[in-house]
Amino acid sequence: MTKPGHVVEVFLQPGEICFGDEHTRIRTLLGSCVAITLWHPGRGIGGMCHYILPSRGACRNKPALNGRYGDEALQMLLNEIRSQHGDPTAFEAKLFGGGYMFAGPPASVDAPAQVQTRNVDAGHALLAQHGIKVKAHHLGGNGHRQVIFDICSGDVWMKQVPPDADRELDARGSRAPSQKAYVS
Repeated sequence: MTKPGHVVEVFLQPGEICFGDEHTRIRTLLGSCVAITLWHPGRGIGGMCHYILPSRGACRNKPALNGRYGDEALQMLLNEIRSQHGDPTAFEAKLFGGGYMFAGPPASVDAPAQVQTRNVDAGHALLAQHGIKVKAHHLGGNGHRQVIFDICSGDVWMKQVPPDADRELDARGSRAPSQKAYVS
């Protein structure tokens, strides 16, 4: 996918958020982390957060918001929406990530203590808590995801790559397949 000349492309690191307009495209790389995209179809504005953990937990003092935590990262996006005089419930949400990053199945598939499971559950719960509907998602599974969010159209492209795909060969000597998806 080529980038139009008038578009600014931002690579989102873990713990960062980005909010922009139709001239912004956001990329990120996810493992067990989760990214939430929020997009307003009528205004062509939106943003993405890339969080590492669901929440910080209890703190004695009230520190500044930190995008490494899902609840605080979403709050940062909501603050941006409100600064643009927007209603968060008018935005479309999409969720990505929460992958298991090692070859083979998790030791205990049902273990709720696994960070990727907690991240996915937190993403759904946080959006529901704020009355924001999830339009699409691609969550869980094995491996990492490359995600591209085009704010101009609200389109998200995603590619999931299995763990060790560059090292593992199948019985025919072919590389492990990756999964590509366009998420409308």
